[in-house]
Order: sequence, then C-alpha cells, then structure tokens
Amino acid sequence: MTTARTASVELGTAGPEARRPSVDLIRRFRRNRNAVAGAVLLTILVAAAVLAPAIVPYPPTKPLPRVALEAPSRQHWMGTDEIGRDILSRVLAGARLSLLVGLAASAITLVFGVALGLVAGYRGGWLDAIVMRSVDVMLAMPTLLFALAIVAALGASLVNVMLAVGVAGIPRFTRLMRGCVLSAKQNVYVEAAHAVGCGGLRIAVRHILPNVYGPALVLATLNVGVAILTAATLSFLGMGAQPPTPEWGLILARGREYLRTAWWISTFPGLAIVVTVLAVNMVGDGLQDTLNPRLRS
Repeated sequence: MTTARTASVELGTAGPEARRPSVDLIRRFRRNRNAVAGAVLLTILVAAAVLAPAIVPYPPTKPLPRVALEAPSRQHWMGTDEIGRDILSRVLAGARLSLLVGLAASAITLVFGVALGLVAGYRGGWLDAIVMRSVDVMLAMPTLLFALAIVAALGASLVNVMLAVGVAGIPRFTRLMRGCVLSAKQNVYVEAAHAVGCGGLRIAVRHILPNVYGPALVLATLNVGVAILTAATLSFLGMGAQPPTPEWGLILARGREYLRTAWWISTFPGLAIVVTVLAVNMVGDGLQDTLNPRLRS
C-alpha cells in the first residue's frame, strides 16, 4: 500500500486535491488568522442581514413616542431614537441596505473597470489613450466628491447612491487591470495563442483575463468596504437614503443632534459601520496574501 502510494506521488497522480489549485488556495487562506476572523465576522453580519426581517425585535420604522430617547435596557438593547424607534432593529435592517449597496456598487465597478482595463491594455493605441485620459480626468476628483456630484445630478436615493459609488470606483479598477494586462501580454502563452490563429477577443477573455483576475478580486473585496463607507457618508450628508429608511449613515445623521443626551443613537450604527468595513478589509488582505505569489511564505 505504501509503495503504491509513493509511486503515485512520484508519477504526479497523488489524488484530486494535489491537482486542484482551489484546495491549496483555501488552505493558505485558512492559515491567515486575521483573514479567517474577518470571514467569520463577515459571515455573522451577512447572516444577520439576511435574517433581519425575522429577528428584529421591533418594526424598524414604527415610532413609539412613549419610549422616545430611552437608554439601552433589557427591552431595547441599543436604546431608542427621538421618536421611539428601536435602534437595534434599525441597525439590523440597515445591515441589509449597507451590504446591498456595497456589493452592488462593487459589482458595477468590477464589471466596467475590468472591461475597460482589459480593452485598453490589450488593444493599445488610440483606444488606450482615450480610456486612460478619461480615467485621469476622473481620478483628478476625490472619490467622495465625484460620487456626490453624480448623486446631485441624478437625485438623492439609495439606487442612485449605488450607481454613483460604483461609477466613482471604476478608474482605479481600469488602471489596475490595464497594468496587469500589459504585463500578461508579454507572456509566451499569448504568443502561442496568436500563432495558432486565436482572435483578439478570445485571447483577451480566455487567455489573459484568467491570469490577471487575482488583483481585481482583491480590489473588489476591499472596494466593498469603501462603498459601504462612501454610501453611509452620502446618506449622512442627506444625499443618499431618505427618512424613514433605516440606513446606517442616515441614523448617524439623525443622532448627531442628541450626542450629549442620547449617545446611543449614533454610537451603535457607527460601530456597525466600523466592524463591517474592518471585516471586509481583513478578508481582502487575506485574499491578497493568498493570491499574490510574492507574499506567500
């Protein structure tokens, strides 16, 4: 038995796990304690967001004036706001909105950023010049200011915030993907694909893209936290979700008037934002260590 197993290893047939890169990636990710902690925390947040309608103790938008500005207690673990709405219920309901905004905005950024970067890097020439000069113009404006301008043009709503935050993040993805594609274009497998008669679109999508997805995946993960934070900032400024929507940034904005007398209104949604962004960043850092061969120990 041992001899046969040894022979199979020497012949490169040591079993399916040895031939599956995904198994090796998962093992390396699990060795990163910070990444695993972030993944566990993010899983809890996602579960709470999905189950929010079933686990919220009170309706998140229903006012109860008789318990207005009540401090954290056994009935209201995170207290109530100025019109008696339960803060815990609003924070749990807001988790669904914030995660949805973060994922939707990152999806928009990933799709358009990868597509533009892939086209610009592979085709080059005048198309590359047009795309990169447009990216330079967009990068000249701070991300928050750019998103604020888009929302101001489209109107204040949660859907427009998703679009604005997603569009504002496209330049970073485009520049990253263009650099990766320019590097990958010099590899031998691209020359081999040209030699056998593969078309430009097939080479870009089937040969180059699978070899440069790692940096884009890491940046997309980190961008979820940026999108959540930017969306909360826009709502805090009154350009995002509108009352009575239980969105974290909006709850913060309503609670700033009561910081001295009812600190819990702003404190708990603020902590929710911090914990969520921290968990996303920990997972993103773990993915970077896992997918980047230069950082593997």
